[in-house]
Amino acid sequence: MAANEDQEMELEALRSIYEGDDCFKELGPTVFQYRVGDVGDLKAFLVEIAWPESYPETAPNISMNAFFNNQICQAVKKGIVNKLQEQVEANLGTSMTYTLFEYAKDNKEELMEHHQPFSNSTTLLGNDSTVESTNTTQSSKKKDKKEQLTKAQKRKLADKTDHKGELPRGWNWVDVIKVSLNYLAIYVEL
Repeated sequence: MAANEDQEMELEALRSIYEGDDCFKELGPTVFQYRVGDVGDLKAFLVEIAWPESYPETAPNISMNAFFNNQICQAVKKGIVNKLQEQVEANLGTSMTYTLFEYAKDNKEELMEHHQPFSNSTTLLGNDSTVESTNTTQSSKKKDKKEQLTKAQKRKLADKTDHKGELPRGWNWVDVIKVSLNYLAIYVEL
């Protein structure tokens, strides 16, 4: 059988096996992803397998570079790819995408045993030995920054406000009436 016929048969098998499985994604006729673990699981990872033209006679390309894996260090990613490559060598010449995905699922704990999730916030010790989160500090800086107005915008705003800094009731009604009159004029012309 030709490589393309093998690929077509494997593609049909993958579609029927993983029908309705949210973890499986077909990115193209020769590129597939499988998420091992649930979305909220800290040890979940995503494996991408791409078939070269001569697959299954040649090894598929295995990648862990998906954005989903950005919390996994390079050493762990490389370890997973190496273990999957061992499975590729054992199955070379046969359809193996399903086998690789199932191997990853069955050996998830072993593959991720050295995984230490990256923390979104790092801690810093200040001079007074207090611990503060950089994410908290950055978000508070963003909240403190107010909208900057030009002098002309400030003058215009001051002209509209009373001595308390509040806009008088109905200050924008004139604009509403102008717009309504414009629509009325257009309607009458028709």
